[in-house]
Amino acid sequence: MNIYVCKNFELHNTITRTVEISWFSEFKTLTKHRLSLSVVFSSVAGYFLGATEVNYSTLALLFFGGYAMVGASNAFNQIIEKDLDSLMKRTKNRPLPSGRMSTNNAWIIATGLTLSGLFMLYIINPITAFFGGLSIFIYVAIYTPLKTKTPLSVFVGAFPGAIPFMLGWVATSGHFGIEPGTLFMIQFFWQFPHFWALGWWLYDDYKTGGFFMLPTGRRDTGTATQIILYTIWTLAVSIVPVFGITGELQLSYFSAGIVFIFGVAMLFFAIKLYRARNTKSAKQLMLASVSYITLIQIVYVIDKIWRVWL
Repeated sequence: MNIYVCKNFELHNTITRTVEISWFSEFKTLTKHRLSLSVVFSSVAGYFLGATEVNYSTLALLFFGGYAMVGASNAFNQIIEKDLDSLMKRTKNRPLPSGRMSTNNAWIIATGLTLSGLFMLYIINPITAFFGGLSIFIYVAIYTPLKTKTPLSVFVGAFPGAIPFMLGWVATSGHFGIEPGTLFMIQFFWQFPHFWALGWWLYDDYKTGGFFMLPTGRRDTGTATQIILYTIWTLAVSIVPVFGITGELQLSYFSAGIVFIFGVAMLFFAIKLYRARNTKSAKQLMLASVSYITLIQIVYVIDKIWRVWL
């Protein structure tokens, strides 16, 4: 009898752990945890750039509040697009189109994340909460519906996508100015070559789902040319702080040179896509763009530490 009870107890614990792991896995997928963490990384980088001293409570609120807001945006996006997601290979196994999670549960999660995220950002300061709320509104209410209607959706989506980098500065300073504005512009221009490369790479899948991601609607010379132009703009804006015209946001000549080299590397892949016009080159550019934005944020922070904190 005791053995029977023990076995049942062990079985119950195993099932409970399995359910917990399953729900955690579905939560990560619903919130696109890798994307959300990369976005939060941008906010944290912006915080270190703007901070005169590190407040770990504020940093924790920014991290968890930022993840909640980005996760909520992704969850709402999947709720709206669940039928279209079921048509595409890369998304048909997500929690909603696969049926592993109900729409009601997804709504509860998305709403809970929105409210908790806004609350945490508001504790930091009201303007941080405002920009966080603005980001989720544009992403969910404007960008998401436009994705199936016009290539201009990428332009609209670039606004909420550019907010996280500047949000960290706003969190530590409590105001918006030339410094967070510059951080905004860097990430704003970067998103065009990034998402157009992604749209080129996954063109057939996006077409199946009815999404318009490329500026001309096709994988052609016009799209490749615009990718190169926006890559150049991204490179140019990224080194603007070296000229001393962006207030307290500064960049040494050495670090600007490193950022420039990273930008030239990204431009190399953009030109390669223009010449080859194939999915392999598009994937390479997409990966290069991810590396670029991550590396320059690290360079900016290290440069700040080198110039001010040491």
